[in-house]
Amino acid sequence: MNFAIVPNPTKEGAPACTKRVAEILMKNGGVPMLLEEYQKYVPDGARFYQSIDALITACDIVITVGGDGTIISVAKYAAAAGKPLLGINLGRLGFVAGLEPNKLCELSRLFTGDYHCENRMMLKAAVIKKNSEKVYYALNDVTVSRGSLSRIIDLTVSLNDEEISEYRADGLLFSTPTGSTAYSLSAGGPVIQPHMQCILLTPVCPHSLFSRSVLFCDQSRLTVRAEDQDNAEVYLTVDGQDSEKISSGDRIKIEKADISAKLIFLHDKSFYRVLSEKLSHRIV
Repeated sequence: MNFAIVPNPTKEGAPACTKRVAEILMKNGGVPMLLEEYQKYVPDGARFYQSIDALITACDIVITVGGDGTIISVAKYAAAAGKPLLGINLGRLGFVAGLEPNKLCELSRLFTGDYHCENRMMLKAAVIKKNSEKVYYALNDVTVSRGSLSRIIDLTVSLNDEEISEYRADGLLFSTPTGSTAYSLSAGGPVIQPHMQCILLTPVCPHSLFSRSVLFCDQSRLTVRAEDQDNAEVYLTVDGQDSEKISSGDRIKIEKADISAKLIFLHDKSFYRVLSEKLSHRIV
């Protein structure tokens, strides 16, 4: 079996953990594969590639070494190639990680099929300008929010081409069930079981007494339009990583993506048990 290993070099312990992962995989007859820039991390016998696309295409399973951000950044490549992904948690929370670094010996289960894989819904966000259209994919969330100036912005939301609401707020969060425990949770949104198929809309600091989160079915086609702003900048941010400035007249179409992330888990804990442990208190 071929394993693409994608480490986050900014995480403490990433080089040592990556080396240990490669050694375990090779001991079990697997072939570790990495980007060329990480050659010094692993022993002889690994294969190296120049681009992330080529790396993911050539592997059977993707393994990330880092935090949730590392998993999320690689998930779009793995999903597009239809490859399952296992995240090894070197971060603070690791909601979507399937293995903790003190359990690396369990990597041998990847060779016997002794693990479970969850399909996680993703979002597709298309930014439609006058003469162009750009598409993004998100595992967690898509945010339409104000820029650095502390000014409230006006946003209009349509459902299946019918205008349904206007918001005055710092922004709007469109989350997958996986992303319900990320930024949306901090903004007051509900927790959603990650296997569900729906789109969660949560206003960020709304200038209203009655603005609440709204849940849409997975067949919904949502459109956001930024109204003329009083010198306030508006940005689209995807999974906290990709960002694009939105001008008046631009439209952002948000819907369920036609690809999904396949996340591998090597533990048998329920979602709510993991959530309770990560947030350090009981919720059920």
